[in-house]
Amino acid sequence: MAVLTDRPPVAAKPARRRRARRSLVSRVLGYATLIFFGLVFLYPFVIQLGNSFKTEPDAAANPLSPIPDPLTLAGFERIFAGTNFPLWLGNSLLVTVLVTLGRVFFDSLAGYALARLRFRGRSWLFAMVVAVMAVPPVVLLIPKFLVLNQLGIYNSYSGLIVPLLADAAGVFIMKQFFESIPVSVEEAARIDGASVFRTFWSVVLPMAKPALITLTILSFQGSWNEFPHSLVAVQDPDLFTLPRGLADLVSGSLGKGSQYPLKLGAALLATIPVAIIFVVFQRYFVRDANDGSDKG
Repeated sequence: MAVLTDRPPVAAKPARRRRARRSLVSRVLGYATLIFFGLVFLYPFVIQLGNSFKTEPDAAANPLSPIPDPLTLAGFERIFAGTNFPLWLGNSLLVTVLVTLGRVFFDSLAGYALARLRFRGRSWLFAMVVAVMAVPPVVLLIPKFLVLNQLGIYNSYSGLIVPLLADAAGVFIMKQFFESIPVSVEEAARIDGASVFRTFWSVVLPMAKPALITLTILSFQGSWNEFPHSLVAVQDPDLFTLPRGLADLVSGSLGKGSQYPLKLGAALLATIPVAIIFVVFQRYFVRDANDGSDKG
């Protein structure tokens, strides 16, 4: 009498071990590849960090070495004492904060209007927004200069800030997110007599936190690193932002020599605010995205 058993055939065990071995090898190779490209990506930042703490002769003689010999803060001291870096930093902070707040507010309003309000020409207006995203920014430099000059805000803080208060990419992001929110969420507010703006501000906007955080990160990073606009908007050195000031340093405004510690130290300091904003807001973005997926 045959006895039934759940044991797998003996030949299946070596095959299972071979599959497990191949899976382990492929996983190790995958991690090794990721680590290699991660180190390749990080190495320029390590070089920047190392050269910032070098003396100028050491940086000129060994620019690719990440180890300063000797370690010194002379480059940073010269940044704050011999350049207009504090002025550039203040200008960048002012412009970036105002531009980020303006983009979050105006892009959200425009995105909500395109997603919810029904008016004539809405489809054409959205098509124009998408078309603006396809235009290379360099094409708009001369028209932007002409408009700023005609409005009388060239070479002023208004010229640095006002043209950047809204952007097509932000409008597109907010419109797509608002369309993913069910219309039924807003019906209760309308029944209670809330206006369109009240519904937008009190009901819909708090639900758009992941999109708002994404827009905040992109707006802060974009306005902080904005160079072409400042190139055509201002000429007064007192109005230079960090990208414009760093470009002035790289062009050799302080004299001859490589001056690697000064230039790379200034670039390192300029990246710190963007890194902080990205790390802080990314945490909230990931948490809100996960909460939303759990609720769904």
